[in-house]
Amino acid sequence: MSNTESGSSSGADASGGLRAPAETSIHVRAVITWLAIFPLVALGMGVLTPFMLDWHSVLRSLVLTLVVVPLAVYIAVPLLLALYQRIRSRG
Repeated sequence: MSNTESGSSSGADASGGLRAPAETSIHVRAVITWLAIFPLVALGMGVLTPFMLDWHSVLRSLVLTLVVVPLAVYIAVPLLLALYQRIRSRG
């Protein structure tokens, strides 16, 4: 059930976690997600590749995503969404 369907207007979900406000468009969320993922993947590749040169590419991808996805989902995307909302509320 969405935020508008439940009648709730807070930025928290039932588990108490924060989520994107309903007015944030899917296009903005896609750009914010890309802005979080791209630098993390670039940094992760730069840091991890020297240790994984002899590994199969699928195993390298697995390890990289095991690091990047949690960092993006739990840290980078929420911070960028909060920054976006702060900038948006000023103007």
